[in-house]
Amino acid sequence: MLSKDSLAITTLFQILMDEVKPDSGEYKFGQTITKASLPSNNEKFFQSDDNLIDWLRQFSEEENKDEVYVRGFLGKMLFSGEEVFKKCSVLSGGEKVRCMVSRMMLAGANLLILDEPTNHLDLESIQAFNNGLKDFPGTVIFTSHDHEFTQTVANRIIEITPNGFIDKLMTYDEYITSEKVSEQKEALYA
Repeated sequence: MLSKDSLAITTLFQILMDEVKPDSGEYKFGQTITKASLPSNNEKFFQSDDNLIDWLRQFSEEENKDEVYVRGFLGKMLFSGEEVFKKCSVLSGGEKVRCMVSRMMLAGANLLILDEPTNHLDLESIQAFNNGLKDFPGTVIFTSHDHEFTQTVANRIIEITPNGFIDKLMTYDEYITSEKVSEQKEALYA
């Protein structure tokens, strides 16, 4: 069961992906923004007996459905050899997350929305994903309980509080040790 905070973040991300209509307020992305997401619950994407190549191929543009092309994206998330012929119905939680990351890479989006992206991943997969995000030229909006992942990926921290938000251009470790941030939090929670 999700906590209220986790449910709120998931709902915010679903609103940003146009999957849920907001109760109030509005937002607008620029014309050149293309989005891809990694939801915390991805079960609806795997209701199939397709193998991984056919599963990923369905998300590819018509001109890019070639097996070698699609296999390249699976390979980037550590699916190699005969693993690409596994059926979706037998994947572990971590394998599903890796498939979803391959799907995001295939989309070529310039805005990624990631809801607890390291859940279900082993260390090797987290490192591969982390390295890919460090080189990603677009914007990543994410939430994570993984300190190392947050520290190495985030360069801007936005904390949403009941009384407003704190927005700082700094690493996560700088954020949690900053006296200015502590003072700002005290004022917001007062």
